[in-house]
Amino acid sequence: MASTNDTGVERAGTSLDGQRVLFGISGGIAAVDSVRIARELRRHGADVVVCMTHSALRIINALPLKWATGIEPIVDWGGDMTQLEGFNAVLVAPATRNILASHAHGILSSPLLMALTAARGKGIPSLFIPSMHSSLSDDPVTGELVDLVRGQGANVFWGEEEEGRMKTPSHVDIVAELGHLINSKKPQRKSVVVTLGATRSAIDDVRFVQNASSGQTGWAIATHLHRMGHDVTVVAGATSCEPEIKLPLTIGAESPDEMLAELLALSNDNINAWVHSAAVLDYVVENPIEGKVASLQGGLEVRLVEGKKHILELREKTSGACRIGFKLESGVKIQDLVYRAVAQIKNAGMTAVIANRLEDIQKINKGSQEDIPSDLHRAHLVDSNSEHWALKDERAIVEAIEILIQRH
Repeated sequence: MASTNDTGVERAGTSLDGQRVLFGISGGIAAVDSVRIARELRRHGADVVVCMTHSALRIINALPLKWATGIEPIVDWGGDMTQLEGFNAVLVAPATRNILASHAHGILSSPLLMALTAARGKGIPSLFIPSMHSSLSDDPVTGELVDLVRGQGANVFWGEEEEGRMKTPSHVDIVAELGHLINSKKPQRKSVVVTLGATRSAIDDVRFVQNASSGQTGWAIATHLHRMGHDVTVVAGATSCEPEIKLPLTIGAESPDEMLAELLALSNDNINAWVHSAAVLDYVVENPIEGKVASLQGGLEVRLVEGKKHILELREKTSGACRIGFKLESGVKIQDLVYRAVAQIKNAGMTAVIANRLEDIQKINKGSQEDIPSDLHRAHLVDSNSEHWALKDERAIVEAIEILIQRH
């Protein structure tokens, strides 16, 4: 729930809970976005202290950063500088080439550079977000500086080139990357494959049969796992929405056979966990027609045959891994939903199944928060012992999946 305090933020996740982050701001023009970054850090649980260079103060003054964090930013030397101690990570956004060069060569001309040097000495994670004209980013010396900083243990996260500049990534992407960096150092981080979206079976070269799935829940799962430090590979079918963040590796595979081929190839890569949230067609077109069937030719008969069950095809190849399936039913009682989920677990060797009822999803999607009955749940987590736990919403689903993966 959002705080009633003007400086409060509404929580969006838990990836930075308990983390004290020093947010360094240098003098690039991208410093104008620093308030968004500070607020986003807090939305994910971080305790944020801002440290600004004098050149940053020429772009944005300290007042909005104090509002964004509730703490007066550090801008000058003072006392024994104990306020620069006790951090779990240092984020520098934007990071000018001057900051990169100064840090690489051990120059301590500002409190921010002192904090970065202390972090390097203690092995505390640091993340630089460069922002500069393409003429500077393309300079071989810049590449050498970035390699040097990385060689000293820091991380550098570039945005895309746009309008002749290497622009900073979005504030959401920056905070997600910081969460991944911090959490990847924790125990029980796993390599995970997430399937998502709908699949298609061609009728001819321009028409197809497709089931209904936006991919939204799958993207949410993959995003949360990435934020929590897991190594995530997405195999995506057709989707009607975009992920919240830019994920490191997404493989497109819109037909059931294409998706299965990608999964079989990935099964050779020592994957620790599989989350099968994609809606894979139960029936596919038996004989797709080459070219395009002409219009206005009367009726068209299309024969559908049963397709391969991905979770069954992968059973032997993924033995020993955590495997989480999804099951959608309609017109059944919760007891029957659980029974069918347990049957799927036993038939395919799954660890657990997220079971949904179509009617429940439709009610949740159509109603406002006030209209949704308190006893209505988005899904049920079912294990092989027929135990099940009601999951109220999408956040509960993704957090439950992450707990299962960690504990396996």
